[in-house]
Amino acid sequence: MSTATRAAVLRSVGAPLTVEELRLEEPRPGEIRVEIEAAGVCHSDLHYMNGDLRGKLPAVLGHEGVGIVDAVGDGVTRFRPGDRVLMTWRPRCGDCEFCTSGRPTLCVLGRVQGTTGGLPDGTTRLSKGSETIHHLMGVSCFAEFCVVSERSAVAIPHDIPAEVAAIAGCAVVTGVGTVLNVMRQAAGQPVVVIGAGGVGISAVMGLALVGAAPIIVADTVAPRLALAAEVGATSTVNVSVESLPDVVKGLSADGAGWAIDAVGSPTTLEQAFGLLKTGGTLVAVGLTDANAAFQVPVNLLVQHERRIVGSLYGSSNPVVQVPLILDLFRAGRLPIDRLVGATYPLDAVNDAYAALASGSVGRSIIVPGSTSSDYSRAPSRVDSSRAPVETSAT
Repeated sequence: MSTATRAAVLRSVGAPLTVEELRLEEPRPGEIRVEIEAAGVCHSDLHYMNGDLRGKLPAVLGHEGVGIVDAVGDGVTRFRPGDRVLMTWRPRCGDCEFCTSGRPTLCVLGRVQGTTGGLPDGTTRLSKGSETIHHLMGVSCFAEFCVVSERSAVAIPHDIPAEVAAIAGCAVVTGVGTVLNVMRQAAGQPVVVIGAGGVGISAVMGLALVGAAPIIVADTVAPRLALAAEVGATSTVNVSVESLPDVVKGLSADGAGWAIDAVGSPTTLEQAFGLLKTGGTLVAVGLTDANAAFQVPVNLLVQHERRIVGSLYGSSNPVVQVPLILDLFRAGRLPIDRLVGATYPLDAVNDAYAALASGSVGRSIIVPGSTSSDYSRAPSRVDSSRAPVETSAT
C-alpha cells in the first residue's frame, strides 16, 4: 500500500525545486509516517542544490521539520498515531561505537543515509511511477507527508509553536548544542561568532545562557546583527564596513577565548583562528564545498596551544537535548521564537531559498498546509544593500 504526497524535488544540481505528486510507501517495521506541520529552510539544502555537497538525485529536500504521526510500522513502540514528533537528520542506532560512547551524531546510520539516499536500511519509500526518488538525510520534510525511521524522531509537546519546534531540530540544537557540549568553559570568556544565520544566532542564545562575555558577532547584513543583539550579543560588527580584528582587540586585548565559525568559508576560518588568544579554541560548525581547505600557521598552533575542533549537529544527543531546549524556551531562557522568519507554502519553496541566498533574517519556514494567499515573503528587515556573508551550512 502507499499514499500520495506533494513534495519539493531536486532533480539536478543548479535546477530549481519542483513540487510534484509522489508515491509514498507505508512505513515498514521500525518506521513512522508523519504529516508535516512546518519545515525550516536550511542552508544545507542549498549546498545540495548548488552542488557544494552531493547526494543521490532526484531527491526530496528538507531535513528540519515537525509533524504529527499519521501511521506506524510493525514493532514501533515509542510512537503512536497522534503523537507529535520533531525529526532529526542523524538517527541513533544505539549500538555502534559512537552511540555507545556518547557521540550519537556520528552514528554509522548517518553515513548509510548519506551514501544511499535512503532510510537507515539504505532503501527509499518515495517514487514517481517507475522512477525512484531519494530521501535527503533520512527526512525529506519539504512535503505533506514523509516516512522516517523511529530512530530519527523525538517526541515533543503539542503546545510548542510549529515554527519554533521545526527549527529546534537543526539550527537551534546545532548552535545551542555547540555551546553546551563543546564550549563548557565559555562562561566569562570573550567569544566571537562569525555568521549570524540560523546557527550563529542560536549559538548567541546559548552563549548568553551560559554567561559568556563579551559576545561579539560578525556578519555583513545589518538586520541580522540587530537580531543577534536582541538575543544576547554584546557587540556586533558589520565586517563590510568595520575591522573585526580591531573590534576584538578593543574589547579583549589578548584575543578571544573561543571563536565559532558558522560560515564554513576558508577565509572566515583563517580569520577566526587569528582572533584567538593563547590557549583559545576555534569551533567550526559551518559546511561548504567538499574540497575546501584552509591554512593554519603551525607555530601559532603549537606555541600558543590554540585548538581547532569541529562540531557536527552541535555534538548533541537530540533525544535528550531537544526536550531540554524546548523546556528552556518555555521557561523564557532561550528566545527561539525570535529566530523565526518568513513563512512560505510548499509551492513557494524556491522563493524561500532565493530569500536565503539574498540574506534573509531569521529562519524561514515552509508550511505545507498553507496556500499562496496566506504567507509572508522575506521579512522587511532584510537589508539588500549589503552583500550577505556566507551562511552556515545548518
